[in-house]
Amino acid sequence: MNRSRLTRGFTLIELMIVIAIIGILAAIAIPAYQNYTIRAQVTEGLTLAGGWKTAMTEYYAVTGGWPLQTELTGTNPSSGKYETSVGITTRGTITIVYGNQANTKITGKILGLTAYTNLNSDVMWQCGFAVAPPSGTVASGGANGGGTNVSPQYLPTSCHS
Repeated sequence: MNRSRLTRGFTLIELMIVIAIIGILAAIAIPAYQNYTIRAQVTEGLTLAGGWKTAMTEYYAVTGGWPLQTELTGTNPSSGKYETSVGITTRGTITIVYGNQANTKITGKILGLTAYTNLNSDVMWQCGFAVAPPSGTVASGGANGGGTNVSPQYLPTSCHS
């Protein structure tokens, strides 16, 4: 009995080629996906820092100076799913410390946000390794880069130069 080509199925070499292609795609996709999830975790910290930015900006508008954590009534460092602490560490600097369920590549790492003002007393923020705002004056006590040690590959584009 002679079987036609349509009923024979795949040859061994065809199956091996398909498996090799799947292996190559997986080798490329898995690291890219891990970097994507780490960047998403870093971004969550920036979202949590938004409330602190607002509180510090309001404090600056009222007093003309930058607060310490203790000077903002009723505020304590916050935390999130991937952050062990988000709060004010020095006048004019918000620090995000990654931990909890964060990827091991950013666990214990810090992302800093530093406040700047311009001649109109507008508050601008420098995130991580980004270039300082033009014609801005760094907040008294603020650290350039805020002590950031998160690898630039995991930072949003607004946080690196």
